[in-house]
Amino acid sequence: MTSLTAGRLTAVPSMNDLVRQHTALSDSDLEWLHLLVSEWQLLSDLSFADLVLWVPTLDGTRYVSVAQMRPNTGPTSYQDDMVGHLVPRGRRPMLDAALDEGRIVREGDPEWREEVPVRVESIPVRREGRVLGVIARNTNLLTVRTPSRLELTYLQSASDLAQMIANGTFPFPGQQVDMDASPRAGDGLIRLDADGIVQYASPNGLSAYHRLGLAADLVGHHLGETTAQLAPSRGPVDESLAKLASGWAPREFEVEGSDGVIQLRAIPLKPKGNHIGSLVLLRDVTELRRRERELITKDATIREIHHRVKNNLQTVAALLRLQARRIGSPEGREALEEAVRRVGSIAIVHETLSQNLDERVEFDEIADRVLAMVAEISPGRVAGRRTGRFGILDAEVATPLSMVLTELLQNAMEHGFGPGEHGTVEITAMRSGTRKDARLLISVQDDGRGLPEGFDAQRAGNLGLQIVRTLVEGEMGGTFDMVPAPGRGTRVVLDLPVGAEKS
Repeated sequence: MTSLTAGRLTAVPSMNDLVRQHTALSDSDLEWLHLLVSEWQLLSDLSFADLVLWVPTLDGTRYVSVAQMRPNTGPTSYQDDMVGHLVPRGRRPMLDAALDEGRIVREGDPEWREEVPVRVESIPVRREGRVLGVIARNTNLLTVRTPSRLELTYLQSASDLAQMIANGTFPFPGQQVDMDASPRAGDGLIRLDADGIVQYASPNGLSAYHRLGLAADLVGHHLGETTAQLAPSRGPVDESLAKLASGWAPREFEVEGSDGVIQLRAIPLKPKGNHIGSLVLLRDVTELRRRERELITKDATIREIHHRVKNNLQTVAALLRLQARRIGSPEGREALEEAVRRVGSIAIVHETLSQNLDERVEFDEIADRVLAMVAEISPGRVAGRRTGRFGILDAEVATPLSMVLTELLQNAMEHGFGPGEHGTVEITAMRSGTRKDARLLISVQDDGRGLPEGFDAQRAGNLGLQIVRTLVEGEMGGTFDMVPAPGRGTRVVLDLPVGAEKS
């Protein structure tokens, strides 16, 4: 046996790569294998066995292993990963027999691997009458003991599923399963007969139904009718629920009782073409749904807080604006109008946060609104525009940054242009670095009169620049500089950390 990656340290090749490089399977065949692999954790757990999927190569002389699964219910038979290995045809007669004859092959003595006896079986994988490959089912026999009722039910269910795979009736087309979210065999299992009567319920499965309010045993009862009786709804919903829980169709659904919520997945069993019963996997998700509801409530509360803060800030801005109109001093009126814009920039951030599910905002819209708000200082004379993208920012960055932009834009429009002068103020944003240590480079540039002789941005004493320095350097951990723009005007440059490791 040889490995495709022998002699060099490389990533394990994907199933797509292996199938397309070494086999003649079509894209639709590959999609079927992906559907199978999304389901076969169940087969592995029910079998207490490792699964390896072997597909014949393009020239038919070898097999390539394209996927592997280990059981959660028993010891593994393979200590090493098998994906990417090649084995010549004839080396493993059971693979050849399953592929050529299209049947499950169980003949043969156990193999010994590292002093561990392993029983090997081969299951053909059929699609639309063609055998695409073979699943090697490998059971570690070292811990074999007299099986319990649960283990016997597992093994019988595994046998039925294996036969359905060999017949091409499992997995179910169009029923892609999320392996992380769906119930697993160990979460709870119920076996039904062809009429929907419970033949066996695992301890976890029975406990889940007790959480719903069931006081008796499940065995001998019709699962669909019992489930519908435990659900609080009545009428047509009951009939639909009873049918789903009877296992006649492959479905996944949830049932909520007075004290609990269980998630169920029904798998009809048709090993010989006829419906002989069903497997119902189930999991108690009561605490999970309770936490989800708490998070939804928490999110709604946070959004409501942001909404109220926004309203309060707008009220403060309106009061300041009203006060400014009553002040005769131009300097006092101008100071209050600047305060109105500062409060307004913070209100814009809270308004955006009130519409989101998390404490992150798309800052481009905020920057555009701040630009439009400040442009009212000199309507028709100074045009504002933005280039580049700020992207999504955390609230702890967005709030001070909105104030910084307000101050810089106010400063450019008030001091960069004299009475009657026209010009442009442009905001440019660009990200750099990786996601972990990302930085945001921002420039605010005008084509106005420029800086006074001997101007030092780090020592300038006006309130606006003091606010900018405090927020940029003290609160956001960035750098700030103000320099003459090439040609004419002033350019302000900000360099801010916006990644996970920002200080």
